[in-house]
Amino acid sequence: MKKLAKYLSLLSIFALTTSLFAADASADSSSSVPNPTVTGPIPSVTPGDPSHDYPFGATNMNLAKIGYVEEEFFVEGEARQYTLPSLGTGTEMANGNTEYKTRIVVRRPVDQKDFNGTVLLEWSNVTAGLDIEFDWYLSRDYITRAGYAWVGVSAQRVGVDRLKVWSDRYQTLDVTDQGKIINDALSYDIYSQVAQALRVPKGTNPLDGLKVKKIIATGHSQSAGYLARYYNSVHPIHRVIDGFVIRGASTPLRKDLDTKIFRTMAETDVSRATSTATIAASDEQDTENFRRWEVAGTSHVDLIQRQGYEPTLIRDLGGITPVESDRPPFSRIPFTYVQNAAYDYMVKWIDGRVVPPSSPRFTWMADGITKVRDSYGNALGGIRLPEHEVPTAVNTGNNSGPGFERLYGSHEPFDPVTLRRLYPNHGAYVSKINHATNAILKQGFILQDDAQLIRDGAAKSLIGK
Repeated sequence: MKKLAKYLSLLSIFALTTSLFAADASADSSSSVPNPTVTGPIPSVTPGDPSHDYPFGATNMNLAKIGYVEEEFFVEGEARQYTLPSLGTGTEMANGNTEYKTRIVVRRPVDQKDFNGTVLLEWSNVTAGLDIEFDWYLSRDYITRAGYAWVGVSAQRVGVDRLKVWSDRYQTLDVTDQGKIINDALSYDIYSQVAQALRVPKGTNPLDGLKVKKIIATGHSQSAGYLARYYNSVHPIHRVIDGFVIRGASTPLRKDLDTKIFRTMAETDVSRATSTATIAASDEQDTENFRRWEVAGTSHVDLIQRQGYEPTLIRDLGGITPVESDRPPFSRIPFTYVQNAAYDYMVKWIDGRVVPPSSPRFTWMADGITKVRDSYGNALGGIRLPEHEVPTAVNTGNNSGPGFERLYGSHEPFDPVTLRRLYPNHGAYVSKINHATNAILKQGFILQDDAQLIRDGAAKSLIGK
């Protein structure tokens, strides 16, 4: 009866929001979003210079070698303030528009011939009190390999305020109306205006003339939560985004909109919901326009992301908080491969060329709240990457300790005896990896290029030698 009551309660919310706003698949309200003033690219010194007169978080990738460039721009204008319910259309505050100024970071192909026509517009994450580009760090090799333009938006007060402390370069930025706004009410309209500046540039073009066909919203964790509320409430009004890929957030999503949306979830992120305020359970259903993918053995923040942001934060901040988790941290199961496939599917799904597969969900014990695990401790169910299906360690989304340690997952290698029993020689290991890779490639949860990376990694490994 309790489950039924929660279900009916959620239905009533949907009914209310639907009565407030009927989604129109043919609606195009992008003309209602004003173009901000874009300034730049802002001149920069070499990243790491003590003056800090360069983009915070500037990439340490050799972009020039692959035909890419990184540039920073300032974006300013007047933004509407929105207060948002968890579901439904945004409520604009009655006190008029508010002046703002923020920054965006652009990483793009230099030449149009190398641009695939799609912009990944990442809502920078500020959970740690500063901008971190988690989706860039996770998928930057794929992003640049496939020819996307990537744009990071500093939309939230915490991130912008930290930039101003970090460098005089950012002293003119403000998303708080000189301290009068203590929340992120401007962030949603700022995000839309940045998308508008990319889609229909007026004045300075942040993409230097690249022809944009699609803009895909992307964000991780807290940023994904903001984008979920944006999808529910602001997107139906503004319509400047073509598709959404949100990762690691369980914020409820409307299911009556025609815009395609992915929710990708690490093992850390999937638990049985105890409140209608969150939907993290594996029984959230796919629809014509929604896919939920759950990836076994993966963590909310994994080794690939840590290895991405750690050197830049050490460079820009002089250090980084040490990890003090109770178990060896950072899952080695590469969530990046599944995220890359989600981006690839999204582009084709928007065009109507493909329909993404539905993900297997985690397997739960009879109590309904505990994941089923194998004899080693690896979770069963979900999307099973070859590194998880053919294990050499216990990789989970779980950990504990101070700070954010619970989000790092764990990695505990098998002992030599177990490895020899499972893989008596190197050929046996490589054969099993290749078989698992072919299977998941056929299922559609990884891309051909990433499948080859998995095969090559197994061939170069020492397992079974």
